[in-house]
Amino acid sequence: MVKIITVEKSISAEKDCGIVNVTETIEEELNKTGLREGQVLIFTVGSTSGVSTIEYEPNLVKDFKEIIEDIIPKNRSYHHDYTWHDANGFSHLRSTFIKTSLVVPFKEGRLLLGTWQQIVIINFDNHRRQRRYILQFIGKD
Repeated sequence: MVKIITVEKSISAEKDCGIVNVTETIEEELNKTGLREGQVLIFTVGSTSGVSTIEYEPNLVKDFKEIIEDIIPKNRSYHHDYTWHDANGFSHLRSTFIKTSLVVPFKEGRLLLGTWQQIVIINFDNHRRQRRYILQFIGKD
């Protein structure tokens, strides 16, 4: 029988591409479920955050931040900024570009990630934020 287990978590993240490795937390939550095979949906709540995978090492994190800044710079004018006057149009666009959900399979109670692949939540907003994220495990025990 297939089970669905939903867990809500939160992390604190720095502004402007604050990247937090949540892989260990997701593995711990997977272990609590008792599920052996299936998939986990990771969904970050909010329109100025994202979720992805990366080799979570300082220089690659730095590269990621620089590339995102090249693609969607924060120091330019966006139409959204005229709507709310909060100067975070870039944050919403970065979230749309990276996306707010990710699905990772698991088998034998272990995430099927590559050796150097970690799951990260990214805060794109121009303020430090508490970021909520939802884990929805779907699988069999």
